[in-house]
Amino acid sequence: MENRNNITEFILLGFSQQKEVEILFFIIFLLSYIAILAGNLLIMISVTCSQLIQQPMYFFLSFLSLSDLCYTSTVTPKLVIDLLAEKKTISYNGCMTQLFTMHFFGGIEVFILTGMAYDRYVAICKPLHYTVIMSRRTCGVIMAASCFGGFLHSFGQFMLAIFLPYCGPNEIDHYFCDVYPLLKLACTDTSRIGLLVIANSGLMGLVILVVLLISYAVILYTVKSYSRENRRKALSTCTSHITVVVLFFAPLLFVYIRPATTLPEDKVFALFYTIIAPMLNPLIYTLRNNEMKNAMKKLWSQIMGRRRNRLKDIPASHHRAC
Repeated sequence: MENRNNITEFILLGFSQQKEVEILFFIIFLLSYIAILAGNLLIMISVTCSQLIQQPMYFFLSFLSLSDLCYTSTVTPKLVIDLLAEKKTISYNGCMTQLFTMHFFGGIEVFILTGMAYDRYVAICKPLHYTVIMSRRTCGVIMAASCFGGFLHSFGQFMLAIFLPYCGPNEIDHYFCDVYPLLKLACTDTSRIGLLVIANSGLMGLVILVVLLISYAVILYTVKSYSRENRRKALSTCTSHITVVVLFFAPLLFVYIRPATTLPEDKVFALFYTIIAPMLNPLIYTLRNNEMKNAMKKLWSQIMGRRRNRLKDIPASHHRAC
């Protein structure tokens, strides 16, 4: 990745320059990252080690947890380290790499959420054809398309940023490298590039959100004819997904759907889709989901059972050795 500018590194201004505030944020974001790792790993292991992996909804959920982990890991560890650092810098190559990977995994997450919405639509609106439509092959195609879509989106953002001339200053008013803060530093007219960013990020997110809302409107119309119990079961799985979609898309659209400007509020809204949503997703998908709870209990009991067996074997082995 060749840098043809006189900028070799960027300074990330972060949230605050006050040491006491930075220490508080360090504790909060470190605990949040630990919660993200624990929660999403627990979902991935619980699903893959149980029969739930055979169901499309949980197949997508395991990959959503994986994308959450990768997505937040492109930003959060660097943020946590910078909160204790005297100088918050990131190299030019590191900045461009962070921009690419963040949008890559973020794009994958957007398309996985779309795939999960399609799964719920088929399950509720076309239940008799569900197993045929949502076959393992279909799930694999949706995942491959999600990765390809994430790559196209990320590659577009990357190409818009990599060819911009950066002559100085090099201070990014954010806690990670993103396109809009970089456009502000470019020493050239970026109005047209800003429109391309809106088309690539803002309009893409808006179109997908509209598609999701239409699919859930069709679902709500369909479940009107269900019995009260069946309606409750159908909506319980959709409620979790709608909550995740709102948490992820609302702040995302606020940042990317407007003209290419940076606001102080952007850093706060960015927290929702880089840290808060990945942290809350495991809770949202497990608190009201009995199948996930049972899978986790079964996994936990198996782990504890194996540990007890090992503890029983230790005295016996020691006794035989003596």
